[in-house]
Amino acid sequence: MTPPIQLAAGIAALGLALPEGAEAKLLAYLALLDKWNRVYNLTAVRDVERMVSHHVLDSLAAVPFFQGGCADTTRVLDVGSGGGLPGIPLAIARPELQVTLIDSIAKKTAFLLQAKAELGLPNVQVITGRVEDFQPESPFDVITSRAFSDLKEFVTLTRHLLAPSGHWLAMKGLMPHEEIVSLPDWARVSADHALAVPGLEASRHLIVLEHAA
Repeated sequence: MTPPIQLAAGIAALGLALPEGAEAKLLAYLALLDKWNRVYNLTAVRDVERMVSHHVLDSLAAVPFFQGGCADTTRVLDVGSGGGLPGIPLAIARPELQVTLIDSIAKKTAFLLQAKAELGLPNVQVITGRVEDFQPESPFDVITSRAFSDLKEFVTLTRHLLAPSGHWLAMKGLMPHEEIVSLPDWARVSADHALAVPGLEASRHLIVLEHAA
């Protein structure tokens, strides 16, 4: 199955309605990721077909939870964005969101800046630096990560960046029971969503966290 067919089938299986031109941008992103990955080692996945399921569709599976459960979301922070996952697929799928991508490694943010320019993503901002040192003008409605750290470190390093009524959305594989037990008392899990990713035979969970009352 070619990447365009695989992507279209996956989007249909997820039941997503994407803006006009979004699939073309996602394919252009994949091509860019594949090209840069040969030099900058952005991801361990080398095969484009596997990138469709393991990266793009995996990121898109979480998209409904950036609107339904958090309806007023406008500002999203993708922590340890790396090759732009899930931030770039999210920004393409939901152009009404303002998505900030932060990573401490300059070669990765160089790729993210190139992707923003080539794909024409005015709703994306790229920051090079450590998230614990990031001091934006306004807090974020949602802070997400896909492979950044365990839950305790994730919420601790980003606590100062989340709006009082905001949510953390952590993309995980197996249900992280031990990580949840280790959470600080000021953060709590408010929801857990099992994600079914087309073409990915692996357990995936989206853990929703918020400030404890």
